Amino acid sequence: MKILVTGGCGFIGSNFIRHLLRQAEAYHVVNLDALTYAGNPANLEDLQGDPRYTFVQGDICDRPLVSQLMADGVEAVVHLAAESHVDRSILDAAAFVRTNVLGTQTLLDAARQAGVRRFVHVSTDEVYGALGETGHFTEDSPLAPNSPYAASKAASDLLVRAYVQTYGLPAVITRSSNNYGPYQFPEKVMPLFITNAMEGRELPVYGDGQHVRDWLFVEDNCEGLRRVLHAGRVGEIYNIGGGQECTNLALARLIVQAVGASERLITFVTDRPAHDRRYALRCDKMAAELGWRPRVTLAQGVAQTVAWYRAHESWWRALKGQAYQAYYQRQYGPR
Repeated sequence: MKILVTGGCGFIGSNFIRHLLRQAEAYHVVNLDALTYAGNPANLEDLQGDPRYTFVQGDICDRPLVSQLMADGVEAVVHLAAESHVDRSILDAAAFVRTNVLGTQTLLDAARQAGVRRFVHVSTDEVYGALGETGHFTEDSPLAPNSPYAASKAASDLLVRAYVQTYGLPAVITRSSNNYGPYQFPEKVMPLFITNAMEGRELPVYGDGQHVRDWLFVEDNCEGLRRVLHAGRVGEIYNIGGGQECTNLALARLIVQAVGASERLITFVTDRPAHDRRYALRCDKMAAELGWRPRVTLAQGVAQTVAWYRAHESWWRALKGQAYQAYYQRQYGPR
């Protein structure tokens, strides 16, 4: 099965490609990635020379390139390429609209013209907005995005739905909770906290630290995506959540304990605008239709992730260079 994966040099994308190539099924993966700041070719350097893997550097908004790739025998698309960092979207939303909305529309048009048999659009729980202290989002919850990033993803979700209804495109949407694990760019909260703790630097916790997220180990998400790819019903939405709710403050404490650092590193910083208080997903549909449930607990996943970052120090240190330091200081102030 020839699969086009967009954003395959990113965090979830690189883990998903490895996940596919470990399966018994025969896959040929074409990875289309523009190699922006979060797309790191080092994430998949061990696959160089593997005949089952082809890398193409390019932009998902490049219509001729995307059309050419899909016309070359692609049977399925798993669309992961996205601008995804909320803080960056608050600073400048333009790149998020271009990549997440126009890029998705470009891919949908090319997939329709090429007769692609399956299009999996990977989205986020942030399109639902914020929850109160109780309850869970379901696939039928209304969309109420509160950040430019979330709004751009909600717009792309609606485009996918429209292409199913208007053109009969065989597309499926997944919405996952906060992913974490190996190869995650260290601007995201989990690797930021882990690497800062390893360096003896502050762990910046927004506001009062009581914002709640549902944490999903990336390998569990990859298995969910593979099941949706093969057996998800066309036109349906599937929530993929970890069922592991945790406040940001509790997460910081869990990480410093796993690293062996001091809780004195935990520092409270000014909250970001429109910061959603809580996310949580119901994943009954994934369990009932596709037999999927998350396997990795948050404690297990944090331990595995800390161990990975310890073993790959050169990987993350290379990413926390001058450009990243300048961005970090804009967000959190001097260290």
